[in-house]
Amino acid sequence: MATTDIKTSSSTDQQTYLNEIPNDIEMSLFDHLEELRKRIFYGLIAVFIGIIGCFIFVKPLVKWLQFPAQDVEFLQLAPGEFFFVSIKVAGYSGFLISSPFILYQILQFILPGLTRRERRLLGPVVLGSSILFLLGLSFAYWALIPAALQFFISYGAGIVAQSWSIDRYFEFILLLMFSTGLAFQIPIIQLTLGFLGIISSKAMLKRWRVIVLGSVILGAVLTPSTDPLTQSLLATAVLGLYFAGIGILKLTGN
Repeated sequence: MATTDIKTSSSTDQQTYLNEIPNDIEMSLFDHLEELRKRIFYGLIAVFIGIIGCFIFVKPLVKWLQFPAQDVEFLQLAPGEFFFVSIKVAGYSGFLISSPFILYQILQFILPGLTRRERRLLGPVVLGSSILFLLGLSFAYWALIPAALQFFISYGAGIVAQSWSIDRYFEFILLLMFSTGLAFQIPIIQLTLGFLGIISSKAMLKRWRVIVLGSVILGAVLTPSTDPLTQSLLATAVLGLYFAGIGILKLTGN
């Protein structure tokens, strides 16, 4: 009986310890706003430096992003169109390059308010989210974009010449890449909810019919094109990620 009481007391102490906020310091609303202002300022500086750096090397970036289109001819339909496309490409690329520093600033702002239990999740969540986002970009670049472009080229073969607006092309692929990167965050959301005890893997599995429908809708919304092939590929990837998240939660006992 005494041994059981000791184990219960030890477990309670452990839970209390994990739910504590270490180095908890009282801050006023003004102090919080000042800290937020500082973090936003540092983040904007990082984005600005990233955009400037990418703009210097924007032509190699543009050529790399044109690669999935193969032999399609790109046209500048208005004066300065390529210049504004260059700014757009540099903006997306600069934000992507500076995102680790932006993420660091966000963590520095929220870290003081997190418990020890929440801090334990922080490292795996940040690392996993970054890896999945890069995998999403790669999946879009090597699978979704070529599939969508091939569909459009094949559909118009022998009827229309393949000469595309460079602005519309980059608007299409940049949006598709970033939306796919965001869609690949699904397992991270699942794992976070599971480890925090908000929802279990069993409950997630019960909702598989809703998720199938949701993945189809998500594929249609996130895909800037209207072709069924690209939407199906993205929907299948979303479903695979969802069930992979359930599998990982089951392996960890959640």
